[in-house]
Amino acid sequence: MENDPPVNNSLASGEWTHEAARNPRRVHWMELFFDLVFVAFVGQLAHGIHGDPGWAEFGTFVLLFFPAWWAWVNLASVVNLLPGLSSRALGLAMLAAMGAASIMAAAAPGAFGERAWAFSLANAAMRVVLLVLWLYQHRGHSDDTPWRIWIYNGGTAVLWLVAAFAPLHVAVVLWATSIVVEVGMVLLGGRLWADRGIGDINIEHASERLGLFVIIVLGESVFTIVSEVSDDWAPGAGLAGALGFLIVALLGWAFFQYGTATLSAGLERLHARSDFAGMLQTTLFCPFLLVVGLTVIAGAIATAIPRPFNPLPLGSGTSLGGGLALFYACTAIVSLRYGQPARTVLPWAVSTVVGAVVLIPVSALVSGAVSLVLAVVLLVLVTTYVEIQRRRRKAHGP
Repeated sequence: MENDPPVNNSLASGEWTHEAARNPRRVHWMELFFDLVFVAFVGQLAHGIHGDPGWAEFGTFVLLFFPAWWAWVNLASVVNLLPGLSSRALGLAMLAAMGAASIMAAAAPGAFGERAWAFSLANAAMRVVLLVLWLYQHRGHSDDTPWRIWIYNGGTAVLWLVAAFAPLHVAVVLWATSIVVEVGMVLLGGRLWADRGIGDINIEHASERLGLFVIIVLGESVFTIVSEVSDDWAPGAGLAGALGFLIVALLGWAFFQYGTATLSAGLERLHARSDFAGMLQTTLFCPFLLVVGLTVIAGAIATAIPRPFNPLPLGSGTSLGGGLALFYACTAIVSLRYGQPARTVLPWAVSTVVGAVVLIPVSALVSGAVSLVLAVVLLVLVTTYVEIQRRRRKAHGP
């Protein structure tokens, strides 16, 4: 008929039935979908460090977060090292991992109590997903017996499974044993078998994956701020929320203007000189500390919003100042590992870390809103300094 809509030739020819090719250099949308579920887990844990957290609350946060983080970096790594993995196979793996991560998130508030069994089972399931993927990756790259993979993910999956049926004090020991085995084997493998692992990393994909994950974490921080302001609709809460948003925005500016700008080049430089230990440090361990810093900062901001004119509790003051110090210390370490000269990095790094640490005792003497103002001023000063230095170096040339 004359008014019929045009027919899409690709659909008419049946091309829609063929699976779209996956670009191994770009992050697949299913990876981002998984990250959203994982960040929900981080958000669940973050509730435990609102208010006035002590060493027990901080310790609980780190002890529960690291096993999940380690599963995340393993999943990101094996996908990175499987450029031939189809979109459909990747999607199925991510859906399975999302199911495990969802259970971990739901069990997180009671992981050291009545939900320990669910947290253990979810971690066991995540290791089974990783086991299948690593065995698939090994099959295409080596004819050796994959004993390291069976120990690394198969053995630790068994530990997590046994932990689900053990008393809590035994379960915690099994959790710790699993993580020690995995971290130890990664460090050993980075020295002895780097050519079979991180030496084959796709740097473009790794850089994009990490950057997008940090975006989602920053988004979770913004969501926390908006939720707190929404629950306490008052001028003081709005002021504290606006200051909190400025802090998150300035941290995002620092990461994406200065951090990711050197991420790919830095990894290329480390790879060129076979510095696989440096690659492990800057892709597995430092980002963990950076995300911890961002999360505890958001917890401090959330605590200040309902009571902006009261001093922050010691725990929240520690979260604010300590989180800022951790964020910039990690950024400085990564910058130095990527080859930036110490004379460029240390002036802003040392002054910012010292200023952030000083903010901890100061926050107990002034109102929460003033503490946030001081944090904003500190970040504006360091951002201004870095921008001026970058413009000067650009004007004078390399």
